[in-house]
Amino acid sequence: MNAPLALSPVHDALQRHVGKQAPASELLTITDHSLLPRAGVKGPGAAAWLEALGLKLPATPNAWLELPNGGLIARLGQSEYLIDGNAEVVAKIAATVRTPGVYPVLRQDASFLLSGSRVNELFLQTCNVDFRILDADPALLLMTSMVGVSVVVVRLKTGALPSCRLWCDGTYGLYLWETLNEIITEITEPGAGVALN
Repeated sequence: MNAPLALSPVHDALQRHVGKQAPASELLTITDHSLLPRAGVKGPGAAAWLEALGLKLPATPNAWLELPNGGLIARLGQSEYLIDGNAEVVAKIAATVRTPGVYPVLRQDASFLLSGSRVNELFLQTCNVDFRILDADPALLLMTSMVGVSVVVVRLKTGALPSCRLWCDGTYGLYLWETLNEIITEITEPGAGVALN
């Protein structure tokens, strides 16, 4: 039996842009990362269980760490974790999460990468947080509302240009994607566009 085809929450919007997307801009670009491998766990035994799998965990809630072979682990609360972008770790979690006090969390997020020299301007226009605070503490994870959508945001530590990853409920993904693209166009005109990965 074939596995169901996985589609991004913004698949239809991406299809409409095929062939007419503008080039990636150093000013501001949005890229869909919704189909990266992802897992979540929570519960009173989650931290010890993840550590037994060989993962180093963020020491405090609302923090994140890069995983050694790619991806990241974010601590969303006292005992809830999001693992993103590392297929090996995600598969290991999916195969072994059958432990008392450890509960899988279904992660069907829409996830985007925002990058460019005007990333902070986008955040200032769309939510009430000045994301320059992440420059001072790049391990910080922020939970806020962006154009009315609850998001989790981290500032990535790599690359010459400022960049952030954000996650939201997949049902709001298309709205957030389209709204952010409109604002990006306003900020970067005439060089705005959608980067497809």
